[in-house]
Amino acid sequence: MPQRRAISKRIFSYDEAVNTFPLVRDLTAAAVRQIEALTHSVASRDELDTRRDELEEARERIVRAWAQQVSSLGCEVKGVWLVDWDSGDGYYCWRFPEQALSFFHTYDEGFAGRIPIN
Repeated sequence: MPQRRAISKRIFSYDEAVNTFPLVRDLTAAAVRQIEALTHSVASRDELDTRRDELEEARERIVRAWAQQVSSLGCEVKGVWLVDWDSGDGYYCWRFPEQALSFFHTYDEGFAGRIPIN
């Protein structure tokens, strides 16, 4: 028998998930821009090589802060820029840079089993 999911912080109706989506999207876009700024701050391959650890630590800090912000809304962070809203029957699922919250998947199927929400 498959293992049951952990008890979630929050169950969302579709309307509740859609209402929180703009904030999740904006938090994610801001974090992506921060990481892009890090990447663009590197002038050469030599600089990249010497700053690799520093840049990776900064990237990890940005991703951790983003995940904490998104989780504080009751959403579940399933990967970098991948967010689920627990519906009680499965998850409304979004991945940056999708423009809308328009997929659902069951608890057991995960991201690979996403189906469009009509």
